[in-house]
Amino acid sequence: MTQTNTKPRTATVLKPARPPLHKVILINDDFTPRDFVVSLLKAEFRVPEAQALAIMLTAHTRGACVVAVFTREIAEAKANRATEIARSKGYPLLFTTEPEE
Repeated sequence: MTQTNTKPRTATVLKPARPPLHKVILINDDFTPRDFVVSLLKAEFRVPEAQALAIMLTAHTRGACVVAVFTREIAEAKANRATEIARSKGYPLLFTTEPEE
């Protein structure tokens, strides 16, 4: 009788593809107070004050700034919620989303 050493096969595990990511972008306007923008960034996007200030200033000088990157659903929800909060206070502040490349 011949003996063969057969190794047990390892199961192939398929990893689900990562969902595509989307950027939340802050669009600058000349009407919304800087303090409000910073407080909104801290509250909705949970960024520290220094980072919120840097985001606000970048948007102010360049016209727009990436706030954060999330899955599409989360990015759209956060952008919509932040824009709605600004609108409820009478400000034209706008957040948009776009796919990350």
